[in-house]
Amino acid sequence: MSGAVTSYAAVDLGASSGRVMVGRVGRHELELTEAHRFPNRPVRVPEGLRWDVLGLYAGVLDGLRAAGRVDSVGIDSWAVDYGLLDADGALLANPVHYRDGRTEGVAEAVWASVPAAELYAATGLQYAPFNTLYQLVAARSAGQLAHAERLLLIPDLLSYWLTGEQGTELTNASTTQLVDPRTRDWSHDVAARLGVDLSLFAPLRRPGDPAGTLCPEVLRETGLDGPVPVTAVASHDTASAVAAVPASGERFAYICTGTWSLAGLELDAPVLTEESRAANFTNELGLDGTVRYLRNIMGLWLLQECVRAWREPDLGELLRAAAEVPALRSVVDAGDPLFLAPGRMPERIAEACRASGQPVPQSPAEVTRCILDSLALAHRRAVEDAQRLAGHAVDVVHVVGGGVRNALLCQLTADACGLPVVAGPAEAAAFGNVLVQARAHGLVGDRADMRRLLAGTQPLTRYAPRGDTGPWRAAQARLA
Repeated sequence: MSGAVTSYAAVDLGASSGRVMVGRVGRHELELTEAHRFPNRPVRVPEGLRWDVLGLYAGVLDGLRAAGRVDSVGIDSWAVDYGLLDADGALLANPVHYRDGRTEGVAEAVWASVPAAELYAATGLQYAPFNTLYQLVAARSAGQLAHAERLLLIPDLLSYWLTGEQGTELTNASTTQLVDPRTRDWSHDVAARLGVDLSLFAPLRRPGDPAGTLCPEVLRETGLDGPVPVTAVASHDTASAVAAVPASGERFAYICTGTWSLAGLELDAPVLTEESRAANFTNELGLDGTVRYLRNIMGLWLLQECVRAWREPDLGELLRAAAEVPALRSVVDAGDPLFLAPGRMPERIAEACRASGQPVPQSPAEVTRCILDSLALAHRRAVEDAQRLAGHAVDVVHVVGGGVRNALLCQLTADACGLPVVAGPAEAAAFGNVLVQARAHGLVGDRADMRRLLAGTQPLTRYAPRGDTGPWRAAQARLA
């Protein structure tokens, strides 16, 4: 390797855990090491389900202390959730978890003012009951905005605590259902019609923008020597993960796997047709003005909840047993809101199979195979639908994120899609976070340069499709 190597701290917060990773970037070098990993355990209190954001912040500080000297810090997390600050900049309450039930029935009230078709044409965002817009309407009805002077999405809240500076990063803002994906700015018309005060939001930032420097008390807490800049990255973890898809050219689909599966395409412009809305595709913003045209699928949450119900069996053994179960015996709709809430997941999957007249999985291996077949089938549907709706054909599917470690799911996805699957990297969001920081500091070039560096330095696994896709088409017809 020639040239300087620079270190960047990537704070990457997922729905079940957080981590601080240290990325080392040089002209021909890219490596990622874990400095600190910590749990993200939502807490159910009498008023509902909440994030322990103070515990997360403590984990971030511990991680920065463990990381040692770095040249920049970037933060990404899940989308839609936020903290409210008072006039003094103090947090009013722990942020509400998107799986909390407070938004039940809110969408219908919103659509009475802005019909669903108009809302989609203006914002391009798929319907999900937990979109920030619906959360805000619910919060206003409950009087929770009365003392709020500022709303900060989760990565922006943590960045504010680190630096004392406030901003709203655009890729995450695009998940609020308050941004116009064509102008890449707030949808003032939608906000006005629904009585949403956009002055609650801090000014928009783009990936690569400066976001302040670590303030003196943070330097003391972490033992770091200042100044340490904080760089706005693609702060929605999916936007960071898509930035780290090691693809060449444009004829690829991606599936960002983890608690959720986000399956779709990278486009230059949004798809705002009524057919797209009916198919529940979303247009979220990505790096360099791109659009992440994708469908949300329930993802490995289904398996995570089952494993929790089964009291944490050995996952490797469970997957080996699932591989021996006959394929496509039973499948469920992995996008069904029925599976959104925690608890009783094996029973709910069994009930869904029973209701659709399919064999009911009994053993953990059978339930696991049902889940993985169902996810692969949902991946197939999303990749097929995205190509048709966007008029954008693909030759390969890139799988990134935690699901990369699940070889059975990757192979089943290749089989279902009838396309080769390239799996890796697993820590895609952290890699994307690091690379945007490196690009902002002049170490790498454009997106293509970032992806070449990833493809040339990270281990990738290729899965060829087996057999024809006829059985998958038949399984899809059963669900339809």
